Amino acid sequence: MGNFDHVFEQHVRDVYRPFLERLAEREFFPIAIHMSGPLLEWLEGHESALLDRIARLAVDGRLELLLSGFYEPVLAALPRLDRIEQIDWMRQAIKRRFGVEASGLWLTERVWEPELAADLAQAGVRYALVDDRHFLVSGFSGDRLHAPFWTESDGKRVALFPIDERLRYLIPFKPPADIVAYLRSLREGGAPLAVFVDDGEKFGGWPGTKEWVYDRGWLAQFLEAMDTLVAGGEIRLTTLAAALAEVPSGGLAYLPTASYREMEGWALPPEAATRLARLERDLGPERLAGPDAALVRGAHWRNFFVRYPESNRMHKKMQAVSALCRRCGDPATARQAIGRAQCNDAYWHGVFGGLYLPHLREAIWRNLALAEGELRRSAPLEVEQLDLDGDGFEEIWIHAAAFSALVSPHRGGAIEEYTLFGAGINYADVLTRRREAYHELALEGVEQADTGPGDGTPSIHDIEKRVRLDQLPPVDRDARALFVERVLPGALTLDVYAGGDYQPIVSWAGIPVAVDVRTVGAAVEVTCRAPQLEKRIRCDAGGGLTVSYRWDEAAFPQDALFAPEVSLARPLELTCVPTADVWSFPVATVSKSERGLDETVQGHSLTPRWPVGLAEARVEITWSR
Repeated sequence: MGNFDHVFEQHVRDVYRPFLERLAEREFFPIAIHMSGPLLEWLEGHESALLDRIARLAVDGRLELLLSGFYEPVLAALPRLDRIEQIDWMRQAIKRRFGVEASGLWLTERVWEPELAADLAQAGVRYALVDDRHFLVSGFSGDRLHAPFWTESDGKRVALFPIDERLRYLIPFKPPADIVAYLRSLREGGAPLAVFVDDGEKFGGWPGTKEWVYDRGWLAQFLEAMDTLVAGGEIRLTTLAAALAEVPSGGLAYLPTASYREMEGWALPPEAATRLARLERDLGPERLAGPDAALVRGAHWRNFFVRYPESNRMHKKMQAVSALCRRCGDPATARQAIGRAQCNDAYWHGVFGGLYLPHLREAIWRNLALAEGELRRSAPLEVEQLDLDGDGFEEIWIHAAAFSALVSPHRGGAIEEYTLFGAGINYADVLTRRREAYHELALEGVEQADTGPGDGTPSIHDIEKRVRLDQLPPVDRDARALFVERVLPGALTLDVYAGGDYQPIVSWAGIPVAVDVRTVGAAVEVTCRAPQLEKRIRCDAGGGLTVSYRWDEAAFPQDALFAPEVSLARPLELTCVPTADVWSFPVATVSKSERGLDETVQGHSLTPRWPVGLAEARVEITWSR
């Protein structure tokens, strides 16, 4: 959700259409395909002929379509009713658009939790795909993982197909002869089944793959090699549904929480991720290629909610709005918007994952705004005190028909969300600049071993290991929000302030404050009290916001400046009383992507500065519908 049209267009042109055409030319069928709901919706509006072709192949039995949550959520992160509903949306879409029933499931980001088995079964899923690593971390030996297994929870069963990691790294990055040799070794070892499922974007969308797969002939050579194996009776192409019926079960399996190997590393906090990377480097490729490798693990996917409070706020807001929607009778417009806000990409970060991409986070907040605005239509101004983000500290949630705001007393009364429904924007959605493990590793680049592809082409994970930095990017002193208060030295310059490497005279950024919440006429006022500071937040029913301050001027040096920082995702007009000198700078992050390292502007910092001798001031935010 939120992706650009030109990205879809490029991938249809360079990946999806040419790949399917080459397979059809060689009759390389049957195959399985999963496409996300956002992609399906885009293709319906822009490339319906491609969907018509897929439909004909599906009806003819040459192509098996796979389920998932329609808007590509990580199912484990959803309320249970929402999981089942998302899968049902995809089942209905496949039946309506392609004329076939689907019973197998692509598990988004292969994020598995044991309780999923019951929900998948209840949603009509007969089998799902997970990594062979999910089994290996439970102690299964690799030679057993060439068959479907069965698992259950709450007495409900689902079959699981282990995806062969070796094939994922061979295809399409190594010469077809290497793939032929591996498949023959499996056959000679008595393996009845080999499962390869992976990103279609590997076949022309990832850096360097278009030239390798098409221009340099990899795909033509691969299809020729597979034809030879098929003609010789060494392999047979099959659907997952047929394999489940024909290949004897591998037995019972209970899998732990798991995802793919790289994802588990990305989910670790930076210090631990750096230690893991160094441990893997010390163990060396030979040791990591053996059975011990699966026991060297990172964290689980939900740890992204711990690593990134911005992700956690989106997730917990989604859960709260979903529950509100159920209580309000589940109006269709709001429910669909909530489903779109569950799209996984903006909730996490690694080489993939879109947390660092503002347009993807904006899409989540826009859909949450659409849903909440619909559910609160004509609602009065209300205030709730609850632990909305699940961290053990209460927040103050103020909402009405026009807006939703979240104040954190634990963070000095900072405003962590300020969503105006009419605009569809959370103006507080600015990502904090933080240290990532790859910053340190990229700075240590000279120590990293060469991971050249040899006679193949580099994968994204090879490229990932080669990123380099000459210096570390700046990090923020405090998590970003609206109205984070400090007293700054008079000699501090904007450049040093923007770089984050400064020492305030006083900061209330992480100071818990005492709060008094009351309704005054047509507004809610939250008064926050801390040593030397009183902060009063006033929200009116239309979404207008005023923050007033009184501070103890005698507690600070005479040349010091009182300076609340406001981090804005989109421009808003601040009115400062009295007039203030306002510092402004773009908040830019350096993050890893499939291209290497990207600098991305996340928003803008605005910091009014008043001489401490004034002892009081206020900032007003107004907006026009």
